[in-house]
Amino acid sequence: MAAAPSAVPAAAPSTAPPAAPHRVAVLALDGVYPFELGIPRRVFGSTDGLYRLATCTVDGRPVRTDADFTVTPDHGPEVLATADTVVIPPFGPVPTTSAPDPAVTAALALVRPGTRLISICTGAFVLAAAGLLDDRPATTHWALTGHFRALFPRVRLDPDVLFVDDGDVLTSAGAAAGVDLFLHVLRNDHGTAAANRAARICVVPPWRDGGQAQYIPQPVPSTGSTGTAPTREWALARLDQPLSLAELAAHASMSTRTFTRRFQEETGQSPGRWLTRQRIELARHLLEATDLSIDRIAARVGFANPVSLRQHLHTAIGVSPLAYRRTFAGTS
Repeated sequence: MAAAPSAVPAAAPSTAPPAAPHRVAVLALDGVYPFELGIPRRVFGSTDGLYRLATCTVDGRPVRTDADFTVTPDHGPEVLATADTVVIPPFGPVPTTSAPDPAVTAALALVRPGTRLISICTGAFVLAAAGLLDDRPATTHWALTGHFRALFPRVRLDPDVLFVDDGDVLTSAGAAAGVDLFLHVLRNDHGTAAANRAARICVVPPWRDGGQAQYIPQPVPSTGSTGTAPTREWALARLDQPLSLAELAAHASMSTRTFTRRFQEETGQSPGRWLTRQRIELARHLLEATDLSIDRIAARVGFANPVSLRQHLHTAIGVSPLAYRRTFAGTS
């Protein structure tokens, strides 16, 4: 017979004081976007006091938003000196120079070393201008990628992801990607259950598959009547067929070597990569605009089978065909 478990004395009530709330300062800059300004409060405010938020401006004065109203904060920059996390929401217009704003620089100088920094969308321009993203990975809105890289070439920009967590500095893409990032921060700080609870309150998924690539429009490029353009137009009408390099070159009345060189010069891609890209874009259109099965779509765009379609789509934009359809066509 198994021995009865020994009695375990009841644990004495804890006398340790409750942990102090994590202090978050949200720095609203002139032209701040109202939606993103509210993300920290919306996500962290659903955690029963785990965070204490304060919204401030660089001088304590009201700031205009990019809408038809202004925001009057309760705090000036002094709260930045006591914050455990500082958030830079996006603002407009987008900076046209890499030079930092002196008022913003003075405000950020109050931030203590080791404070966690978070930016949403164009907020990354502020961190980059301050030199805080030099030689570090970061992201911003996909539409600003070229402009950002031109201003801040030292930043290791990744335009394909929804957010980047580099430890004490975190950056996100635009708008709803800020929600993704703050749920991620909450998950890291207090666990999955807390993040899931906040996501339910916000009526958003606790985690989104894929990155920004699935939201970037990729129109089929115009062709023309010279060079390899007629062959590209011919190929676009036959994406359901194998279309070998030899067939493409024969249609263009060129050798395969000459055709490949001309094609690369005109499109910046090899014929094979270009074909795959067009097949993926057609598949995206069919997933969004039709109720064709995945098998039918794979055949229509020239992939050997649904597995091939799934692999190519996931490589290109980070999601499966079904996940893409649920997001953009609203079907289950």
